[in-house]
Amino acid sequence: MTSDRSDGCFVYITLPGSTHPVTAGRFELSVDRRGTPIGRFVYGRRYLARADAVPIDPVELRLADRTYETAAQKGVFGALRDAGPDYWGRRVIERHAGKAELSELDYLLLSPDDRAGALGFGRNTDPPAPLLAFNRTLDLKKLQEIADQVADADRDGPRHETAIQVQELLLVGTSMGGARPKAVVEDEDGLWLAKFNRPDDKWNHARVEHAMLGLARSCGMTTAESRVVSVADRDVLLVKRFDRHKVHDGYTRARMVSALTLLRADDTQQSRERWSYLLLVEELRRASASAAQDATELFRRMCFNALISNTDDHPRNHALLATGLHWRLSPAYDLTPSMPVSIERRDLALTVGDAGRFASAENLLSQCARFLLERDQARAIVDEMEGEVASLWYEVARRVGVTERDCATIAPAFAYSGFRLPMRST
Repeated sequence: MTSDRSDGCFVYITLPGSTHPVTAGRFELSVDRRGTPIGRFVYGRRYLARADAVPIDPVELRLADRTYETAAQKGVFGALRDAGPDYWGRRVIERHAGKAELSELDYLLLSPDDRAGALGFGRNTDPPAPLLAFNRTLDLKKLQEIADQVADADRDGPRHETAIQVQELLLVGTSMGGARPKAVVEDEDGLWLAKFNRPDDKWNHARVEHAMLGLARSCGMTTAESRVVSVADRDVLLVKRFDRHKVHDGYTRARMVSALTLLRADDTQQSRERWSYLLLVEELRRASASAAQDATELFRRMCFNALISNTDDHPRNHALLATGLHWRLSPAYDLTPSMPVSIERRDLALTVGDAGRFASAENLLSQCARFLLERDQARAIVDEMEGEVASLWYEVARRVGVTERDCATIAPAFAYSGFRLPMRST
């Protein structure tokens, strides 16, 4: 069926080892006569002729002289969606644009250059020069105030911020950071994602998330680097951007896709059957340059999320990264306990094993072979991590400044008693 209307943009990519983007191809978003969005992407022939050309992602948009088409995800290919803004970024863009009715193409074009991964979007055939000026860590107080004002909009608060102020916050950072207020800042070491506490938080999220990243490393996982800074009596979590590397003339950029893209899934309820660690590890084994190592790492992350009651471990909180030619599982990020939670049974966001999403040791072990682990190997990992989380979480939390009160609030999240309950099918 022919399209009634369409719009498009060029897709830019920063190639491995480079700091300047090149044009990779063109994306067109159409709406057919039934109102169905249809996305089409084609690589440019000059790009395909480059000896150093790389595919945009490892699943949908492989290097080929053809037109790719999708009706899924509102017509936006997964890798392009991953380079767009997340929930918080969309809110900031809407505030800056002065309206909430924006198209999916608008969000891609209006989000800043400092997006997740190596992609960019624009109306011109040639990409613009890369952004070199960023908010500094010294600007955190001002950014916190603007973020508070934008967040107030959800509670019908007064609109105090100006268009210029919102523009300053538009460096929203990775699209995989969820709904919490944030901005990108720079210091002499590189770029950091600043994640702000909210006045209505039930505990100090900045310090607790920092503690969880440290606890995960104690459990043998690879995580994003982080630190906490205090700004005007408010704590801010800084998470190092692992998709950027500072060099003398700017930043190299790593390609990055979420597990949502790897699973060919969407954020909708209709797509939830594909939200699965079991399906994810199979896709990971196909895409990763070190399949066995990454499969074991993913098993550890699944186990860790169960042990800290991180029931918000949705597919956007897992990613693949390509700093060079090859794809690997990215460092872990967004590790936080969820409260309140059931005392007996806790379910993760992704399917774990034979009993569905049930966060229990037996369920974790039920499909360990898909993670390339023998049963005894997997059991040893589960037992070791359970011991580490149970014995270390409080010490790690207190060491990084989590208060006694906050520790008491989140204590039921760790190594909960239901973790050893017998497996029940779903």
